[in-house]
Amino acid sequence: MTILNTPFNTLYQTAPFSKIKNEDYLPAFLEAIKDAKAEIETITTNPETPTFENTIEALDFSGEQLDRISSIFFNLNSAETNDTIQKIAQEVSPLLSEFSNDITLNEDLFKRVKTVYDNKDSFKLTTEQKTLLDKKYKGFSRNGANLPENKKSRLREIDKQLSQLKLKFGENVLAETNAYELHITNEDDLSGLPEGAKEAAQQLAEAKGKEGWLITLDYPSYIPFMTYADNRELRKELAIAAGAKAFKGDKLDNQENVLQIAKLRHERANLLGYKTHAHFVLEERMAKTPEKVKQFLNELLEKAKPAAEIEFKNLEDFAKDLDGIETLQKWDGSYYSEKLKQKLYSLDDEQLKPYFKLENVIDGVFAIAERLYDLKFEEIDTIDKYHEDVLTYKVTDSQGNLVSIFYADFFPRPGKRNGAWMTVYKPQYIKNGENSRPHISIVCNFTKPTKSKPSLLTFNEVTTLFHEFGHALHGMLANTTYPSLSGTSVFWDFVELPSQVLENWCYEKEALELFATHYETGELIPMELIEKIKASATFHEGMQTLRQISFGLLDLSWHSQNPNAITSVKAHEHKAFENTKLYPDVAENCMSTSFSHIFQGGYSSGYYSYKWAEVLDADAFEYFLEQGVFDKNVAQKFKDHILSQGGIEDPMTLYKRFRGKEPQPDALLKRAGLIAK
Repeated sequence: MTILNTPFNTLYQTAPFSKIKNEDYLPAFLEAIKDAKAEIETITTNPETPTFENTIEALDFSGEQLDRISSIFFNLNSAETNDTIQKIAQEVSPLLSEFSNDITLNEDLFKRVKTVYDNKDSFKLTTEQKTLLDKKYKGFSRNGANLPENKKSRLREIDKQLSQLKLKFGENVLAETNAYELHITNEDDLSGLPEGAKEAAQQLAEAKGKEGWLITLDYPSYIPFMTYADNRELRKELAIAAGAKAFKGDKLDNQENVLQIAKLRHERANLLGYKTHAHFVLEERMAKTPEKVKQFLNELLEKAKPAAEIEFKNLEDFAKDLDGIETLQKWDGSYYSEKLKQKLYSLDDEQLKPYFKLENVIDGVFAIAERLYDLKFEEIDTIDKYHEDVLTYKVTDSQGNLVSIFYADFFPRPGKRNGAWMTVYKPQYIKNGENSRPHISIVCNFTKPTKSKPSLLTFNEVTTLFHEFGHALHGMLANTTYPSLSGTSVFWDFVELPSQVLENWCYEKEALELFATHYETGELIPMELIEKIKASATFHEGMQTLRQISFGLLDLSWHSQNPNAITSVKAHEHKAFENTKLYPDVAENCMSTSFSHIFQGGYSSGYYSYKWAEVLDADAFEYFLEQGVFDKNVAQKFKDHILSQGGIEDPMTLYKRFRGKEPQPDALLKRAGLIAK
């Protein structure tokens, strides 16, 4: 019995991170799986007639300890991993996959679920209970409960293989990210780089016992170099290194993993009676079918491509006039875009960064949440954390009631994957009359403080923080009965609405005035800078939209057709990008081999959802703009009908309840400057 298998005797029942040892995990998982199996056995062998309470509800509350251990372990595998944790993950993932199959392929259990489902009209069920019943029934039927025995065993094999392949994919990407360093010893090679980025590069070199400066593939190091460094050859080297992750034909190569994952997903979908993996996935999304997604992306493409081509031509002409660049390459894009933006708007990130000290931005996003939703955030040091960089907060409502525990982890380190995400250590639910509150975390990779400067964020990093905090609010304000319907447990193409809508406040004067003050002088961000931020908000929007569409189409190309004839990952990808390509191809680069969203994360057949949710968020924010960005009435509606409701009803029903009508795509196109306002 490990510490993980006992109720956490801690403040707010938070995870006792410092007391958990790596050797605890495997025995803890084995014990928790055994206990969860016993709970399932109790439900299955119950002699009483199946009811909603003794079958569906009991099922949703079963395995609570196993879920808790899994969330702790796999969150750390993303945010604070090491070789031991990765090895345990490879051992544990197949066990969890097998356990999941043991439930969905359990005939006696499915009979009970089906009995309740077939007699649902005889039970007086709430809307939430009806949704849960539907979800549980589909969870069985969509995962093989109706299959003959030989197909069930093949399904088990596929799920076991997929769980290991996805982990291996992620491990390779992380190892590749950590392995690369651009070691610079001549200061002239740093020409153009802002002082803060130079200092960070020098500190990194010092930390590794090297002279000079180190640039890595971690975003806070990579992005400034690609944006500002004048040395084109070094930008090229760095860009090729980033684009060649897990595409070098060595032991960290992901090409075979990509092919295997795509083929196994397709076979699994076929086993279950679906044409492709995308058909299987999208049945449980707002979009419903791959055809609808393609139509959505192609309609956007039609609007965005002409704008993107004009923007790209202007960028080419600008680079040629400025530096005689004959062919604009991928490693030129950020560099000349930044220079053109400075010319057009007299605005660059270095001007803005002093107004976006990380601590001030955190205070700002908290202040906005307080004004909109009456939340209070108090930093506390009385709960355990998994790394000294992590900040911990107690979140309360206006009456002082606990709303959530909140963890924030902002800086890159070797055991942490790139990017930014929100996650849950403990979900919200109501059991035995008690509303058990959630433990929510956001993880980012921002520029670390240096010896002379605090962490100063680029404007892009500010919007990233707001984005992840929007997800966090969705988790924190959850108010449902059942854990599997709580917080962000919603249709995947709806989950980005709360995150993307919050980004809009970054552009509003009333919001910026709450936190955008100069880190040295305390001076409020000048009005002219706010106007420039707003004016530049649609800069290269056509190209950005085209880029997002290209990722969505690449995702569909892997998952909405039979992948068995694909032999070359690179050739397949090249074809998928045909209609969205602006820059010349780089032979050494391949996106699919490090496209973690779709091959490791949960976005397979779902990458389009970022643009889908943008339609919702633009329409939703238009409502706020009509009434005022801090209008309490609109905020209350958003909280009551979206943020607190989780997945208890169809997302469009919830959205219409908030907005009074279906979303209009024109709001997005207007905001993006792709059609006239």
